[in-house]
Amino acid sequence: MTVDPYAPQSGDPTFRVLEYRLTLRYRVPTNRLDGEATILAVANEPLDSLRLDLVGLKAERVRVDGEKRTTFRQGNRRFTVTPTAAIAAGQEFRVSVRYSGSPGPRSSRWGQVGWEHLEDGILVASQPVGAPTWYPCNDRPADKARYRIQLTLEEGYTVAATGRLESSVGSSGRATWTFVDDLPTASYLVALYIGRYRTKALPLGAVPGTLYHPAEMRGRILTDLAGLPGMMALFERCFGPYPMGSYDVVVTPDELEIPLESQGMAVFGANHLDGAGSSERLVAHELAHQWFGNSVGISRWQDIWLNEGFCCYAEWLWSEESGVLSAHQQAKHHHALLADLPQDLVTSDPGADRMFDDRVYKRGALTLHALRRVVGDEVFFAILRRWCELKRHATGCTAEFIALAQELSGVELGLLFSQWLDQTKLPKIPHRTRQD
Repeated sequence: MTVDPYAPQSGDPTFRVLEYRLTLRYRVPTNRLDGEATILAVANEPLDSLRLDLVGLKAERVRVDGEKRTTFRQGNRRFTVTPTAAIAAGQEFRVSVRYSGSPGPRSSRWGQVGWEHLEDGILVASQPVGAPTWYPCNDRPADKARYRIQLTLEEGYTVAATGRLESSVGSSGRATWTFVDDLPTASYLVALYIGRYRTKALPLGAVPGTLYHPAEMRGRILTDLAGLPGMMALFERCFGPYPMGSYDVVVTPDELEIPLESQGMAVFGANHLDGAGSSERLVAHELAHQWFGNSVGISRWQDIWLNEGFCCYAEWLWSEESGVLSAHQQAKHHHALLADLPQDLVTSDPGADRMFDDRVYKRGALTLHALRRVVGDEVFFAILRRWCELKRHATGCTAEFIALAQELSGVELGLLFSQWLDQTKLPKIPHRTRQD
């Protein structure tokens, strides 16, 4: 295993994490965090030392399997842990870290990411390298683990976090919230939101859901989320059963640059849900991430189109379902827009600086539409459902998706994918070659 070239200073491929157990004490007014992280892991190769990512917080005590003689050395982005005895390949071990500080976002080539202290609460926007701003982790998208998060803070706040709420107990002006996530989850998808939120059940068919929202915004938020049940039903038909235990939506009273997905959740700013439905496509996009990006993850950031292109195409599917524009009309519209932009980006390998370029999203979606035109609707949706089934709570790569598409369609698709994903020149949308 090697480091991810898009984020070479993040993560350690020499081991993988099985579970994180986080015990956190936080004071909202002063933004003070005291934490204890217990990390259950297994070595991928013989280890004399290992590295954990931690940014802006101080590691105060580290133990490997409880050994007090464990040593560590901390830098600006990570710290190196040296156990008293080498760890054999395949051996399970436990690292406990006591740490503290005033968490905040980290600067990255993608802007400020991670922990954000709001006017009266916090949110964590970890994609792609923000998780280490609030807990020590092996920050690699391929390294999915279970989580147990226990957070103690002042009473009067509502906490939303990754996983199911196991308990919420108040005493002496403090409240302790405990969340458990049994599903394999990438570190960048672990969410934490604190605010003076009201809660309301979201009707999503058989899927339980909760809305966290400022009281004064309830009416307009419910108006803008009215399509969620229909989106859930459509995506389950197109992609297969909803892969998470629940789906929660957090709406902050603050304005945010973009909405963002996390495991089983999505967060929107006050500026996104305006009561006029102006962000309906984004509501669909974030829900689709529960299949593409969260359940079916990527092992390297280079394959980001497998997340964003698929969710962009889900937007077009919802547009078609809701009677706005068909997916083909959407494809033609965005193809025309892309044709007027520089054609200097390779979708399958856009480079770290441009992996969130909107052209990756739209050309990724156009790749799927081209596939649909060639293999027909029946085979196309069979490919998507099988992809979500095969890679459920795991990771996949571009080559694996192409191989699956060829296997299920019986069509040689190498040239099609090469034109859309590996070449800078924008191809023409193919004619429909198979009728259902």
